Amino acid sequence: MPGTELFGKEEKKEINDVLETGILFRYNHDAQRNDIWKAREFENEVKKLLGAKYAHAVSSGSTAVACALASAGIGAGDEVIVPPFTFIASVEAVLFAGALPVFAEIDETLCLSAKGIKAAITPKTKAVLLVHMCGGMGQMDEILAVCKEHNLTLVEDAGQAFAASYKGTSVGLMGKSGCYSFDFFKIATCGEGGVMVTNDEQVYKNADCYSDHGHSHVGNNRGMEPHPILGYNYRIGELSAAIGLAQARKVPYILEKNREHKKILMDELSKVHGISFSKLPDPAGDSATFLNMFLPDTESAKRVVDEFNKAGVAGFNYWFLNMYHFINQWDHIKNLNVAAKLPIHILGAPQDYKNLQLPKSQEVVGRLISFGIRCTWTPDEVKALAKKIGACVEKAMAVHA
Repeated sequence: MPGTELFGKEEKKEINDVLETGILFRYNHDAQRNDIWKAREFENEVKKLLGAKYAHAVSSGSTAVACALASAGIGAGDEVIVPPFTFIASVEAVLFAGALPVFAEIDETLCLSAKGIKAAITPKTKAVLLVHMCGGMGQMDEILAVCKEHNLTLVEDAGQAFAASYKGTSVGLMGKSGCYSFDFFKIATCGEGGVMVTNDEQVYKNADCYSDHGHSHVGNNRGMEPHPILGYNYRIGELSAAIGLAQARKVPYILEKNREHKKILMDELSKVHGISFSKLPDPAGDSATFLNMFLPDTESAKRVVDEFNKAGVAGFNYWFLNMYHFINQWDHIKNLNVAAKLPIHILGAPQDYKNLQLPKSQEVVGRLISFGIRCTWTPDEVKALAKKIGACVEKAMAVHA
């Protein structure tokens, strides 16, 4: 959790700026706030880091996805192609937008593949929600070509890949809209927070209104503002934005250290029989928040996980059995269990979620183990971790040698 590793005086200073004014709300109250606008500063810092024309901070990564979908015009009855490997918020956002998730295959990038997207397209397909998983990026040239060929809107969920890029363009900025999470577990954190980005002015205006009950934010009397569209409350508060601002400024340093530490791990572990790594279409754009390693097959990966647990190796995720990141455990999605009826219950699901056949995704996630990278490790700590990982893998692989 790189962001939380670096909490210090910078975050305290930004928070104190807000507390001294007493204005915790991100809009209006101009006279009392002494020109302190932390949400605006946070958005400007994100724009500067990513090269985005527009950035809009909201209350969470989940609400950022909701804004990205709505502002791009994705809504009731639209089929949206989604991955089976993602934090479940991505799929939830599609469902609560009234749209219909269509699951497609991923590949060794850990993201939707162009081939998988193409196979899932129907006459009702409106959009692709591409999730850049575990710090990397999808095969963007091929994916963009499929979207263009079939006139599909591309929305990017880069919640786990803030500051990653592909051929010089930040992930999140290659489609109509994109979004990032700043929750407690990300490269930079607000505790809870998110940001939606776009290079399209109208999409930004949509998000700005949609996330605040339709307010236009024109004029200085909130109660008399026009309401060009309906919206809901996805606002970020000034305290969360203040933390996000301080954290975003630290991202270049975090990126540098993450990449150094990941390189050491990969150099050491590439010598170990049975280990390979996830595919990075642009290694220079890796956020390096995760080391994503593959074992030869699912059974090998399970044996390695057992050895990690016996040896007390910490900091890894075996996503194949994870309750929130892989479709195998999503019984509430498969059964469409909800508190209140959704449009999908009326319109019907576009797939039989209980009997999906996604063999490539099962194979990829079944043999994947990911380690979170820490920016505060020393080189000796990184090498010691690599040694432990290697020893466990060698022991697990020797069982069936």
